[in-house]
Amino acid sequence: MLDVIKRAYAARGDGDVKGLVAEFHPEGLFNLIGDNSALHLTGRVQGTQPLLAAFGQFIAHFAFEKREILAELVEGNSAAIRSRLVIRHAPSGKVFNTEVLDLFKFQDGKIIELTEFADTALIKAIIV
Repeated sequence: MLDVIKRAYAARGDGDVKGLVAEFHPEGLFNLIGDNSALHLTGRVQGTQPLLAAFGQFIAHFAFEKREILAELVEGNSAAIRSRLVIRHAPSGKVFNTEVLDLFKFQDGKIIELTEFADTALIKAIIV
């Protein structure tokens, strides 16, 4: 599972949306936790085509310049990864640091669910 996660993270860092989505199960789900009325980027996306579209938008707007994994925990078909990120907001050129918590569930060797907890208030402040 950690190998799958690391390949997904590498693809995200390289801006490779197809490589990132390839690590997801065809029915894979991504959920960015947060108040959708405060930040439109939050919410759930499921299935290959919706994931390609959503991650394509994320990659176009937010370049992950550096990821440092701070903690990883694997149990059964689940994993939790806490990371520190350096992110560049492409439209504004602003660079910021933040931490995220990713909770993964796996099925058939692929990511079936990724729930991400990020500082959505910081993200909103950067993009406004």
